[in-house]
Amino acid sequence: MIPIKDIIPRRETPFVNYILILINTLVFLYEVSLPPDFLNRFFYIFGLVPARYTHPEWAYFAGLHMDNYWPFFTNMFLHGSWFHLISNMWTLFIFGDNVEDRLGHFKYLIFYILSGLAASFTHFIFNADSVVPAVGASGAIAGVMGAYFIMFPHSRIVTLIPIFFFPFFFEIPAVVFLGFWFFSQIISGTFTVIVNQNASGIAWWAHIGGFVFGMLFHKLFKKNNDYYRDYFPDELLYRYFR
Repeated sequence: MIPIKDIIPRRETPFVNYILILINTLVFLYEVSLPPDFLNRFFYIFGLVPARYTHPEWAYFAGLHMDNYWPFFTNMFLHGSWFHLISNMWTLFIFGDNVEDRLGHFKYLIFYILSGLAASFTHFIFNADSVVPAVGASGAIAGVMGAYFIMFPHSRIVTLIPIFFFPFFFEIPAVVFLGFWFFSQIISGTFTVIVNQNASGIAWWAHIGGFVFGMLFHKLFKKNNDYYRDYFPDELLYRYFR
């Protein structure tokens, strides 16, 4: 399922969301400018490698400092491929603007960062022995999706579903779309724990941790309704989303 757009109109320009997309894009453009060997080292230094903190001997051999905790933050601005970047930024573009509307610009930035940190720590807990760098904004974006899941239960997501190579478009309730996505992360994450490996290379538990953080803690960042601008006349249809 590929999300195309949601039906919720935003009230303000999502400056922070645009800036986050820009930063992620600029960092990736820097990544692709690096020679392969330098890029691999770049991922090990700024990506989240759990074994860096759980296996001192390996970390020393790999030239990684155990007392550097910045990777829990910096990993959320790195991406491994164009597809990885575009899919993450497209998802952030669809869901982030409405969440920023509800939280306000500064609180949304803090919420996004904390969601990413929650995702990083969750990944670390469930993959403590991994020597593979975890990179990507998807954990932080999962936090945004978790907040959207709770705040916009009546929203609908225009979704592209290819059937026998033919594209079909459906309006799917946001609670169904995001609920199915979250359930699939739990199933996949649980499977990796049972078999004790992650062949797909996807940080399932980072997604789960970010989503749960977004669901549980978004209310701490939500601004009072008095700070919302009024809807424009052509937006009256959407008042019940408030």
